[in-house]
Amino acid sequence: MSRVVVIGGGAAGLMSAITAAENGNQVIIAEKRERPARKLLITGKGRCNVTNNCDNDTLIANIPKNARFLYSAFAAWSSADTINFFEQNGVPLKTERGNRVFPVSDRAVDIVDALVNKAKSVGVKFVHEAAKEILAENNAVSGVLLQNDEKLVCDAVILATGGMSYQNTGSTGDGYKMASALGHTVTAISPSLVPLNIHEGFCVSLMGLSLKNVTLSVYEQGKQKPIYEEMGEMLFTHFGISGPLVLSASAHIRNMGKKEYTVKINLKPALTEEQLDKRLQRDFLENNNKNLINSLDKLLPQKLIPVVVKLSGVPSDKKVNQITKADRQAIINVMRALTLRVKSFRDINEAIITSGGISVKEINPTTMESKIINNLFFAGEIIDVDAYTGGFNLQIAFSTGHLAGGSI
Repeated sequence: MSRVVVIGGGAAGLMSAITAAENGNQVIIAEKRERPARKLLITGKGRCNVTNNCDNDTLIANIPKNARFLYSAFAAWSSADTINFFEQNGVPLKTERGNRVFPVSDRAVDIVDALVNKAKSVGVKFVHEAAKEILAENNAVSGVLLQNDEKLVCDAVILATGGMSYQNTGSTGDGYKMASALGHTVTAISPSLVPLNIHEGFCVSLMGLSLKNVTLSVYEQGKQKPIYEEMGEMLFTHFGISGPLVLSASAHIRNMGKKEYTVKINLKPALTEEQLDKRLQRDFLENNNKNLINSLDKLLPQKLIPVVVKLSGVPSDKKVNQITKADRQAIINVMRALTLRVKSFRDINEAIITSGGISVKEINPTTMESKIINNLFFAGEIIDVDAYTGGFNLQIAFSTGHLAGGSI
């Protein structure tokens, strides 16, 4: 029997603690918040997108960085295992669009309660104190020093402190410092699954406008093809753009600050250029004597009309019966590629996850154990892996947590 200290009581920490305790170890979770898994409570807009109901190949395909590192973790604990775990622990689940899995209750708290109750039922103890330092002797873990200077003597440590996003939930980057002090490399930290600041000032006038069934494409300076292109939903804000499409797109932007990025929105992706022209002509026929600005309400949301007209360069007060073929083409070009220049990511505190973390080169992928310090294990967002939206990041937390806890 080993004495194990898990630092961090989030999704990865709780799953690793449960697995380690089920294997017969004495387990303590050091969690600085009174309420564990605070970040889980706000995921999926409070509904908790707990995993994605897909096979392991699909999981891997949705991880843009260091995906191969996770093969063993997913083999040991798949999304099917996550689904079974929660259903066996009293939380019925449902699968929605995009294979996203949620509790039937739509309450994230049910997921948190299931994890905490399971941990307690297998003997995991909780210490509500932040960890300050991981102690090591002869290149192996010997204990954990807490902020109140209490020392927890142990045989193994699982570091599962998360990243730096949503810092009011407790993810303040402490784990990076503790790992660095032991010689680990922390790769560049940046926000991911985050809204985007946009240069164009007209976003302010569109604030609150939600667009559905549009195609969003992201172009990186120097590349002809889009680095991301998807159809779905997005939202204009006072600073730029947000919503599911934008958050997913942000995960593909890897050189912010070094390269320039442009977003193009096709407002009518279901129509070809020719079909859109015919639709425009039909609408113009019905509004023959109106000004251009007053003739597009069947085709576009009211807030968007002045923006599209201005960008087209066609005078807003031009009578519809005077609109030329070239005018129509100019309007169509804007509607098929409304162009925005990306200024920057929003603050990391607004990001769903953190990109970057402990270098995967320094972690054994079959055990999650450090290659530098014996009996030090890593789990969850602290590792340099991140995925797209859809439950994939939580699955990484559960899979790496299970593998770390099971390797002790």
